[in-house]
Amino acid sequence: MLRLIAFIVAIAFIAAGLAWLADRPGELIMEWQGYHIETSVFRATVLLAVFVAVAFTGWSIVRNIWYSPAAVGNVLSKRRQKLGLDALSSGMIALSAGDKTAATRAAIQARKSLPNEPLTHLLRAQAAQLTGDRTTARRIFEAMLASPDTEQLGLRGLFLEAQREHETEAARHFAERAIALNPKLAWAVDALFDLQCREGDWEGALDTLAVARKNGHIERPLADRRRAVLLTAQAQASEEADPERALNLAVEANSLATDLVPAAAIAGRLLASRGNTPRAAKILQRTWSRAPHPDLATAYAYARIGDSPRDRLDRVRQLAALSPNSIEAPIAVANAAIEAHQFDEARAALEPLIPSRMTQRVATLMARIDGEQNADKGRVREWLARAVNAPRDPAWTADGFVADRWMPVSPVSGALDAFQWRVPVETVEKNADAALASKLEELAALGMRSDDDDNAPPSAIDDDASARIAPAASPRAERPDQSAAAKAAATDVTAVTTTAASSRRTPTIKGRNGEQPTRVFVAPRAPDDPGADFGEGDPDLPLRPQRA
Repeated sequence: MLRLIAFIVAIAFIAAGLAWLADRPGELIMEWQGYHIETSVFRATVLLAVFVAVAFTGWSIVRNIWYSPAAVGNVLSKRRQKLGLDALSSGMIALSAGDKTAATRAAIQARKSLPNEPLTHLLRAQAAQLTGDRTTARRIFEAMLASPDTEQLGLRGLFLEAQREHETEAARHFAERAIALNPKLAWAVDALFDLQCREGDWEGALDTLAVARKNGHIERPLADRRRAVLLTAQAQASEEADPERALNLAVEANSLATDLVPAAAIAGRLLASRGNTPRAAKILQRTWSRAPHPDLATAYAYARIGDSPRDRLDRVRQLAALSPNSIEAPIAVANAAIEAHQFDEARAALEPLIPSRMTQRVATLMARIDGEQNADKGRVREWLARAVNAPRDPAWTADGFVADRWMPVSPVSGALDAFQWRVPVETVEKNADAALASKLEELAALGMRSDDDDNAPPSAIDDDASARIAPAASPRAERPDQSAAAKAAATDVTAVTTTAASSRRTPTIKGRNGEQPTRVFVAPRAPDDPGADFGEGDPDLPLRPQRA
């Protein structure tokens, strides 16, 4: 619309100018080299305008002829560029769809049309990867390293190829080079951090974490948590060899993540060994209030050197009061009370857990109480049987792997800070036979001392019985889908029980794969519960009394 208006205005001005000249006639006379030219002003103006137009037209024609080869080249270049862009587009679509043939054809066309385009190199490399030609893909990525524009792309491609080939050292080298080239590359920082954590390079992981934090790849809370885990890993590794360094690392880790149990436990133990009881108690109390754990209770109980068992019991009572709703609080009190021979208090601490929150540790502790306080072998046997079928206690678990102690990385996935204190989740049917055999062996070990001497006072259960029972699985003894191996294990133990009653010696059973024999003990029946076969088949026992 604006162009039309401008055109009309220009025509109007030209018409007005011509009309103005027509209304003012005049003569224009020119003499030059013997020539005499005489014309009107109007005609001279029109002839001048025509001459200028013809001159411009002729110049345009000559200019176009002069530049015609370049124009033809531009046309061909645009056509070739269009074909290359179309090939790149179709190639990327074919790669996403997994069409090997189309991707390879598009890569060849893109190489012909746009040989120096970075996307062409990427398309060729990914097409080679799709067809399984790793050698060609690696050669293309290596060629990218020569150009500053494609160097980062080549490093990433080589890193991925090294990972696929499980070349850890090469992958780490490419990630380090990428970070040195551009620290803002998030993939390089994350990849190097994961590799360093898998290899246990805690110092290097801390440096990489600092780079990630500086360049905004990670938020501050997560960075503090990861730094605390790395410091705890260093403290755990140097606790025995260099206690001074381990203490400093653990204290710093605890300040960054107060709910990190291993850091607080290490700091508490080392501070207590130096006689700094108040500071150790402060750290342990602060972490216990956020994440109750048996290691914290143990470290707190022994925070002051030279305390008697009753003094340790008093300390544990104070700690348990900080988290009365946690199951760890009554268990910690019960452990301390048993060591102090305050069996009534231990029983009172555990009784609220028995109806609905009973676990294997609770049942084992109740067995200890009945064994050490009353020498009631029947009750001990009953509690141990309940421990077999009781729910599992929390344990350090990561990716389905259960560990006896905390580890900084998962042995399954290699992820940092993967272990959590929770009840393990596993398939009961998968581990039914091994779990049942393991439980029977543990129960046998618990009751081993009580049968060595019938007249000796009962020593009941080992102090670490709950720790041995806890990691075991909890299949039901009467489960209808019990595996054949588990049933065979139960049958073997029944046979061993009969042999033990007749021969008065410690029997053994062989493992499932012929390993070293495992000692199995089945506690005798209590005197107040003789059972159906009391006195039968055993010459050392009195005969059943006959009724009149």
